[in-house]
Amino acid sequence: MRVFKRSFFYILLTALVALNIQCKNNKQEKPAENMEVSDENKATITKSDYGIMPDSTTVEQYVLKNANGVEMSVITFGGRITSLKVPNKNGEFENVVLGFDNLDDYLKDNPFFGALIGRFGNRIAKGKFTLNGEEYTLATNNGENHLHGGVDGYDRVVWTAEPIEDDKNPGLKLTYLSKDGEEGYPGNLNITVVYTLTDDNTLEVDYEATTDKATVINLTQHAYFNLTGDFSKDILDHEVVINADAFLPVDATLIPSGEIRKVEGTPFDFTTAKAVGKEINADNEQLKLGGGYDHCWVLNGDKGTLRMAASAYDKNSGRLMEIYSTEPGIQFYTGNFLDGTLPMPNGGTYEHRTGFCLETQHYPDSPNQNNFPSVVLNPGETYKTKTTFNFLTK
Repeated sequence: MRVFKRSFFYILLTALVALNIQCKNNKQEKPAENMEVSDENKATITKSDYGIMPDSTTVEQYVLKNANGVEMSVITFGGRITSLKVPNKNGEFENVVLGFDNLDDYLKDNPFFGALIGRFGNRIAKGKFTLNGEEYTLATNNGENHLHGGVDGYDRVVWTAEPIEDDKNPGLKLTYLSKDGEEGYPGNLNITVVYTLTDDNTLEVDYEATTDKATVINLTQHAYFNLTGDFSKDILDHEVVINADAFLPVDATLIPSGEIRKVEGTPFDFTTAKAVGKEINADNEQLKLGGGYDHCWVLNGDKGTLRMAASAYDKNSGRLMEIYSTEPGIQFYTGNFLDGTLPMPNGGTYEHRTGFCLETQHYPDSPNQNNFPSVVLNPGETYKTKTTFNFLTK
């Protein structure tokens, strides 16, 4: 009996010692694993000098990277997104936003690559509008019309940047004071735009502004996308959905006529997924006027609510981009004026239709169109809109 007890306790003691050693080993291994994952996947934001403006102002570059490796580069000149690297279906990261790799090219004439647009995105007829009985004359830079804020819109100013450090969702706060009379607009307008790169691979863009005098405002982001990750390829095979049952027909200068026309039965019907190139060259007056798609769609749903606006899918890379917005409209532009004269960073040039834009916004020429949603901002009010770009693979 004593032998049995001694043997039993010996076996039990041995087992407990072994179990304790194993537990210690496990405890030692687990923190090491967690630390490695945390180090590799922690979101970051870094700052560097990008270039010098002609007036000696320094242009800064901020690189935001989330825990999944998605990386976005932004420069303070125009608040421009110069690069956005997202994975394809094989997990390979490539840039999907058209742009340059130096300030000199951005300072030259270019089609608003990656820029913040304002004070009024899109066109205003003949550069004139009347507000509270007073007529305002704006700078004209698109024939007789005013486009994207004028000759020196927000795409050509240096914004003040403040990084927002977050282990999961790094952000960048950009601010700018647009002074009374700038490009002909009334009122001192204080603007804040926040870019946030979330841990679910979504780029959130939040706009806010206040004014000391009644004015008009329509801010947007003008990134050109090519989800193939290869800018030598056109975007005609991208499958696009636009959550809109109507669009705005335009005249020969691309100013809306005021009509809100149903898309059903026309090449402008993107209510279900359709390749961009399927009907872009159809015998259609509106397509001929725009040289392709360069029109504003009237989004379904309630203005001011964050809802599905559009999506774009490239089947070869598997990249899917979904856009949600609080805005009433979205301008779909298919790079019709890209003509092979602008340089790509790695050699070559941006050819015809190698990028597309989906710009969430109010309708073009709204200050002159009484049947369009108002774009007036008064003192004491706050302009707030939000658009998100979610990147997925399938």
